[in-house]
Amino acid sequence: MARLESLMRTNFVEYASYSILDRAIPDLRDGLKPVQRRILHTLFSMHDGRYHKVANAIGETMKLHPHGDASIGDALIVLANKGFFIDRQGNFGNLHTGHPAAAPRYIECRLTPLALETLFNEPLTEFIDSYDGRSREPIFLPAKLPVILMLGTEGIAVGMSTRILPHNLTELWQAQIAILEGEPFDLLPDFPQGGLVDVTDYDDGRGKVEVRAHIEVRDAKHVVIREIPYGTTTESLIASIESAVQKNRVKVASIDDYTTDRVEIELSLSRGVTADEVVPQLFAYTDCKVSLSSNIVVIDNRRPVELSAGEALRATTEQLLEQLRSELEWERQQLLDREHWITLEQIFVEKRVYKRIEEATTAEAVRDEVVSGMHEHETLFKRPMVDDDVKRLLDLRIRRISAYDIGKNRSEIDEIGRSLEDVAHKLEHLTQTTIDYIRSLLDQYGENFPRRTRVDRFEEIDKKAVARQTTKLSYDRESGFFGSAVKGNRFELTVSEFDLILAVSSDGSYRVMTPPEKVLLPERVLYCEVFDPDQGVEFIVVYRDKKKIAYGKRVRIEKFIRNRDYQLIKSDSGRVDLLLAPDQAGVVNMEFAPAPRQRVKKGKFDLAQLEPVGVTARGSRLAPKPVARIKHSIPKKRPTRKKTPKSKVARSTRASETEDPPVPDPDDPQTRLF
Repeated sequence: MARLESLMRTNFVEYASYSILDRAIPDLRDGLKPVQRRILHTLFSMHDGRYHKVANAIGETMKLHPHGDASIGDALIVLANKGFFIDRQGNFGNLHTGHPAAAPRYIECRLTPLALETLFNEPLTEFIDSYDGRSREPIFLPAKLPVILMLGTEGIAVGMSTRILPHNLTELWQAQIAILEGEPFDLLPDFPQGGLVDVTDYDDGRGKVEVRAHIEVRDAKHVVIREIPYGTTTESLIASIESAVQKNRVKVASIDDYTTDRVEIELSLSRGVTADEVVPQLFAYTDCKVSLSSNIVVIDNRRPVELSAGEALRATTEQLLEQLRSELEWERQQLLDREHWITLEQIFVEKRVYKRIEEATTAEAVRDEVVSGMHEHETLFKRPMVDDDVKRLLDLRIRRISAYDIGKNRSEIDEIGRSLEDVAHKLEHLTQTTIDYIRSLLDQYGENFPRRTRVDRFEEIDKKAVARQTTKLSYDRESGFFGSAVKGNRFELTVSEFDLILAVSSDGSYRVMTPPEKVLLPERVLYCEVFDPDQGVEFIVVYRDKKKIAYGKRVRIEKFIRNRDYQLIKSDSGRVDLLLAPDQAGVVNMEFAPAPRQRVKKGKFDLAQLEPVGVTARGSRLAPKPVARIKHSIPKKRPTRKKTPKSKVARSTRASETEDPPVPDPDDPQTRLF
């Protein structure tokens, strides 16, 4: 068992490390996952200026990627649809509708000029053996672009995930220039589908953004969706609208999709609603608004790290500086090598060193004559001569020597000298060199990458405010059921899905609940209304326990857990006699239960004297004896008498005699509601 546990632990750690480092999480240096890097390297090795069948590119990439053609094909399609590095020909699918690409044998691709100029430099690329040892693949591409932020990527590995939102390439270049010049900069996401984005909570790549569709109000009865949020398609968006329509959240009569290469979804509104009502509902209940979280996790020095967008851009800018330094140093070395060789060739020909080998009879003697003849002019060397230089001199053909052009040779040496001075100047002012390089990219490619997503600040949509009150509830007194699927004639309510309902039963139990389809409430319901948790509701409760002792209390219901039963009275108590609103406080007249030698048979209590208590409190005792019957009355305010004719006085007296409300039946709690 211990050996098995050790084996599982070792293998799991290896698998987790592999999925993190070599599958799901991109490398900070070139911003690519391994499959993307292998695809681009393969296309570069195949590049001849013409299009290649995607099927051929997939087959060649399989020499480096041991995970089948399906994963390579899917990754190639996604990378091509980003629009930066792969030039497409044929049906590569539709980002807007979600339609898949054609089969790989029917579509073609090649690298874009931007990719050729900024991603590859074979002499400065570090290679390793492929998985089978038959080929070589780059550890990372020497990218001179902030690929990690421009592409945008998602990946799920063992124990971690990454989600990097795409950014506008032109803005990234401008931000890199700001970094090099020591100026502040902002980085904001930009999505290929367009739309509108609120970046209030983006927090430099550590937070989230809210993306909305671009909805155009054509007239009072028609709205048109022109752009959709990132991560959605027209099909998924229409499906979310249809779902909202079925739930009566949005009133739409018909949906017509006219999308081609541009999104156009026309919504015809139902009778009785306007566009001003429907647009907020679309944002509240459909995929016309989505929230996207950003979590920038990348591989840096073979370790996963979490960065902000600004930190990632600074790191890629530093990498660009080092990349340009390496290229300039490599170029300088090539120029020095060329200058050294041309100088040797010039000495060999102009000083007629080649004449010295005419008398030599062996290969060793020939070599010695060349070495000794060249060393006579050692002061003209750019660097010491080595054996390879001697071999190259001996390989010069007679035609080359006879047609040697001294003027052209010296002109080339002068040109190399000027190039070396230029390279030295660039290395000395590397920061300005980098800025000039980025500006050249901006001038050449900037207009190809305009911002598609407009930055805006959205007002929060209150779903409760825009919700439609379409759910009809009722209570059936005979069965005790309450809800939208109940056909009753008591407590008929029309509510929205966000409303809360407070129901109080005669046994003192109460519940705050969401609009139910069908729920059984205990005992007879005394109160059932829409409940506002911000305001709460206050009651005056009069009840008797099992010993007929009467109690009264004033309580406020405001704290609760949804769909949970609570008690207004003690669990061992009897039933609620009166459930009143605060303005119905009045007097309760009580008839005491018969008892031997009882002289006092009645009592009264003014409910206005009750002080507010907690819901679980027992309350104030209303009488010293058990109570057989309780009657409630509200004192009538006497109107101010005015002088009126006698005939009108008589009529007023008769009216006042009928103004006293009838005495409620104590056995029917419904007559004692608010």
